[in-house]
Parts: sequence; structure tokens; C-alpha cells
Amino acid sequence: MASALLAAVSGFMDAHGGGEGYFPVPDVGVHMIRTYHRMNNHHVYRPSLCITLQGAKEFLVGEDMLSYGPMQCLVVGVDLPACGRIVVASPEKPFVGITVEFDVGVMREVLRDLEIAPVPAASTGRSMFVADVDGPLADCVMRMVKLTDTPKAIPILYPALMREFYYWLLSGPNGAELCKQAVPDSHLERIAKAIRLLRDNFAQTLRIERLADAAHMSQSSFHQHFKALTSMTPLQFQKQLRLLEARRLMMAEAVNVAEAAYQVGYESASQFSREYSRAFGVAPKRDAMGLKVSLA
Repeated sequence: MASALLAAVSGFMDAHGGGEGYFPVPDVGVHMIRTYHRMNNHHVYRPSLCITLQGAKEFLVGEDMLSYGPMQCLVVGVDLPACGRIVVASPEKPFVGITVEFDVGVMREVLRDLEIAPVPAASTGRSMFVADVDGPLADCVMRMVKLTDTPKAIPILYPALMREFYYWLLSGPNGAELCKQAVPDSHLERIAKAIRLLRDNFAQTLRIERLADAAHMSQSSFHQHFKALTSMTPLQFQKQLRLLEARRLMMAEAVNVAEAAYQVGYESASQFSREYSRAFGVAPKRDAMGLKVSLA
């Protein structure tokens, strides 16, 4: 199954321009990636299942790092600013992966219809973990990829495949962790509401009381659950959002360092430069120039 799935994903990318980069499947929340180089990819990860088919990757969030290789996946439960580090890739054997974004609404429907539903894990641990991709789940992903050979069939058949996808996830060995996303009013869902508030207002000063209110938690409970799920404090999380947006502004919109710092909420350009260099390992102006050159 591993070689067949790799061949199917590679075939899709070859048919849609080839080379390296991101290859989205329109309108279904699925994209594929191929790169010939080891690289760091800083961005906000959406709730999703990210499968490595060839090569290897590390996921760095807060103080934690998770590693996963061929036919393993990273499961992300909430929006997370993080670094996906591709550590094994070459022109002869590129890194290849596929990501399926989660649809909580469909996941809830499947959870409700299960004859024996998983019981949410009692722990308040991280909202991300690594798992194996095999058996019926791998077969389902294979059919999702093969469906792209018949684009007209996607709107009709893809919804049923997604229900099957969630069935195998929720009835599998990690169902107790995955179902936390679909259980209404869970700690994960409450923290997700606060994260949405942070994402929509990251340039503002947000007091912990406002975030805790959004999550319907006491301040102490909110801080505890936020750190457990994201491996960051709310302040660290907001800082990462600011730095990522500043990086995008400098790269995509040619905004200078001082203006980027101001737009994302910094009052001091020197403080921004220090924190940017600490986060990305290079000064902001030099980083922006390097990213533009690499994209060109």
C-alpha cells in the first residue's frame, strides 16, 4: 500500500505541473507536497492529518518536537503556529506528503452514528500526536487520491469517502484522542474558541480575562489547559502569530521591517527584530531577502 499510495500522489503532482511545491485538490481541503530539499516551513497549522509518504519530518511547537516518517501521520487538533521541518529529502528521493484538513461537522456526524463511540481520553495532553497510517485508513486515503483522476466525481463521491475516513480514525487506536475535536463543549473546543479570538485580534493587547471568558473557563483553568494543548502560553502563542504575519508582510507585500513590526502590534522595531531573530534564526530583513530569492 505504501508504494501504491506514493505512486498515486506523485502521479497527481506530475499531472498538475510537476516539480516541487504544494499541489491542492480544489474545494476539498486536501493538498500534496513534494520537495527535493531539507527545509523549515513556519506557518499556522490547521486541524488536520498530515501523512508522510517518503522522507521524514519534524514538527516543532512551543518546547515540543514530534518526528514522523513514511506511512506515519501527524494529527493536529487546533490551530497551531509551528515549524514543520523536513529533515530527509533529496532530488533522487524527495519528501512527499499529503494533508487532509479536518471537518469537525462531518466528524461529529460520524461520531454520533457510531454504534460504540470512543470515550474521550481523560488526559488534558497535547492537541497533536503521531500515529501510523495502515490498513483500512491507508486504503481510504488511496481512494481519495485516485478520485482526483475523475474530477467530476469528486463533489458526489468525496463526502462519502470523508465519512469513511472519519470512521476509521474514530474507531481506530487513536479514537479516544481524535474524538476530543468532535465532542461539544470539550476543553479542546473551548480552547479553540480562544485561539480564534487570538487569530482574529493578534495585533491587539488581549488580556487573559478576555481569553478565559471566550473559553468559558476560570483564568487558572484556561492557562493550564491552553499550555497543555498547545505547548505554549497564550502570550507565546500570540507572539508566534505576530511574527508569522510580519514575515508574510515582508515577503509577499514588500513591507519594510519597521512597518511590519508596527502592523502586527509591536511598538519597538528593535524588540521585534530581537524576537524575530530568536524565532527564525536570522534577522528579519535578511530573512525576507533570502525568502524572496528562494521563491524566485
